[in-house]
Amino acid sequence: MIIMRDWFKSYEATHLVGILLFEQFSNHCLANTIEPLRAANSFARRTLYEWRYLTLDGKPVASSSGLAVEPDAALRDEMHGDILFVLPSYGYRQLATPECLAALRAAALRYDVVAGLDAGSWLLAEAGLLQDRRATIHWQELERFAERFPDIDVQRERFIIDGDRITCGGAMAAFDLASELIGLHYGEALRVEVGWLFMHEGTASSMPAPLPMPKTGPVQRAVQLMQQHLEGPLPVEEIARRVGQNQRALEQRFKRELGATPRTVYRRMRLLAARRLVDETEIPVGEIALRCGYEDPSAMTRAFRMEFGLTPRAIRSVSR
Repeated sequence: MIIMRDWFKSYEATHLVGILLFEQFSNHCLANTIEPLRAANSFARRTLYEWRYLTLDGKPVASSSGLAVEPDAALRDEMHGDILFVLPSYGYRQLATPECLAALRAAALRYDVVAGLDAGSWLLAEAGLLQDRRATIHWQELERFAERFPDIDVQRERFIIDGDRITCGGAMAAFDLASELIGLHYGEALRVEVGWLFMHEGTASSMPAPLPMPKTGPVQRAVQLMQQHLEGPLPVEEIARRVGQNQRALEQRFKRELGATPRTVYRRMRLLAARRLVDETEIPVGEIALRCGYEDPSAMTRAFRMEFGLTPRAIRSVSR
């Protein structure tokens, strides 16, 4: 994963997303892109992302598994947007017609960011939209992609964000990309909560499930300790000692594997635990604060409002 964050901002406005589909598109890739955005909207209780399905000519298309999609508009009729996801079919080379490439170049002037999913990177490259950029593609196509486009810095990554261009290596990586965008736009806490939802859908537990991460290693053991000590948080130095690391080394591992410091991850875990208790129980806020490691309920309320935009009591009043 390579990221250049220059154009990313955390702000309140809704992100307008276009999804350009072609005949025989990958339904798996589409779901892995849209479902995290849908979940982000649900958790935030407002429309963070609004998307429209597009085709080149505005006509319906069907996925490789036969799922028919009636588009909202033709690509040429969309006046502007924040992100355009380009999701071609498995026969992507035949799609690189002069009409298609011209439409992509025109769209790049109307959208702040253009993203090629799976083999969509090939179409963006043919349209001249990846010149002198870092980019990736489905790994089966990496060698041919690098040979065909020597002016592109081709790298074997799950996804690459290079300024206003994004490329992604496949259907599974599309979920990682969507999650990353959620974190960049609206904060790490929301990204983590969306990840938990899809790893543990339908769980009856009111406490958070484990973070998605490698099955072994100091980071996993550290997170397990954090989960075991939500009510009485351990100092980061003590956590590092228990997992056989010095504090600096553990912080570096967290930043590399989770994109945040241990202290930040720990705080977000406690606040997400508080959020679940607020949403799913009638436990008083003062007791929730104690269960989540806050001796002072007002301190938890302040931190809670900074993470989620509302106080615990406000969230409960909205959901009633």
